[in-house]
Amino acid sequence: MSNEPLAERMRPLKLDDYVGQKHLLGEGSVLSKLITQKLSLPSLLLWGPPGVGKTTLARLLAEASDAPFYTLSAIASGVKEVREVIDLASKQGGLLRKPVLFIDEIHRFSKSQQDSLLGAVERGIITLIGATTENPSFEVIPALLSRCQVYVLKSLEKEELIGMIERSMKEDRYLKFREIELQETDALLRYSGGDARKILNLFELVVNTHSGDDPILINNQLVTSVLQENQARYDKSGEQHYDIVSAFIKSMRGSDPNAAVYYLARMIAGGEDPKFIARRMLIFSSEDIGNANPTALIMANNCFQAVNVIGYPECRLILSQTVIYLACSVKSNASYVAIQLAEKMVNETGDLSVPLHLRNAPTKLMKDLGYGEEYQYAHLFENNFVDLEFLPEQITGTKFFDPGANARENEMRQRLKRLWQEKYGY
Repeated sequence: MSNEPLAERMRPLKLDDYVGQKHLLGEGSVLSKLITQKLSLPSLLLWGPPGVGKTTLARLLAEASDAPFYTLSAIASGVKEVREVIDLASKQGGLLRKPVLFIDEIHRFSKSQQDSLLGAVERGIITLIGATTENPSFEVIPALLSRCQVYVLKSLEKEELIGMIERSMKEDRYLKFREIELQETDALLRYSGGDARKILNLFELVVNTHSGDDPILINNQLVTSVLQENQARYDKSGEQHYDIVSAFIKSMRGSDPNAAVYYLARMIAGGEDPKFIARRMLIFSSEDIGNANPTALIMANNCFQAVNVIGYPECRLILSQTVIYLACSVKSNASYVAIQLAEKMVNETGDLSVPLHLRNAPTKLMKDLGYGEEYQYAHLFENNFVDLEFLPEQITGTKFFDPGANARENEMRQRLKRLWQEKYGY
């Protein structure tokens, strides 16, 4: 049997076989129009979780547009390799289609490495396709980001993942000769975490534990027993990445500094990007602590700036200090809940009119229409407060922010109660 894993053997060779991402490839979608109309590909970034088909989609898009395809991995490549590919691509300038340079895990490229791509993208020497599991707004330099279209890839649905397994049983050059019954899939789905590459390779691992031509009944018990015995072989490949991050966040949220620093050590030992860790803490400081302790946001932001300057190994001390501070801090998700409720209201009610007295009136016509007419400047009143209507008429009295039960937000609650008890019910 070949050493090539099942996920690689089953990689789609044409767009018709590609699974998922209907919002990008379905009829009438942006990318489908580029393909069907044989238009030149723009430089683009494919952003999505692991195993949703970013690399495969890049290859198929290049193939569909009849463009030469070059690929680099950000982990193994540097500026030298980038320039070599660009030089090669520039020699093909007479081609009808610009060569496509695909960079996997582009978020791991440094600023200087990304800068080395900028000129070639600007001059049209290459079409850049980058794949990333991280938010491009944080990880791609603004100059490069502004020259690329960003497409978000979604996690595959349960039915799509099961369909891939069933297809491999029928079409794979090895599995199609085995007698396999797929009785249960919950364990495969749970262990794979929605990663198509992982679920196929895990499925093959389970199948390969059965030697000979005996029938194989795939159920949850078998999958669990096989994977528990072989768990170590998956630790190195980073598939536990999101489980560790989840445990890290939940340990800080649960105010357990011991567990939080342990999972920090796990991420450091696994070679996790310190910026990734610091960014997660920065988000956490607002989402889970917020105004209960505003200093947490300052600490997390300073940590993020510091790891950008220092890097490993020294920055692990700053990460540890910040993790412990956040874990020990009083918690509140009131700000997070408030924006969730406000966004829900906006989605439900649309563009409600701003009250006239709050509108800006830079022209005579606007003043004649009453813009800003009854606005009262709060600082001219006692305690710098005046009872005005600030929300659109249709949602007046709607309360989004409910302060948490902690010292700082209790102060906020008492003030809001004095000011808005009757209107908002504080």
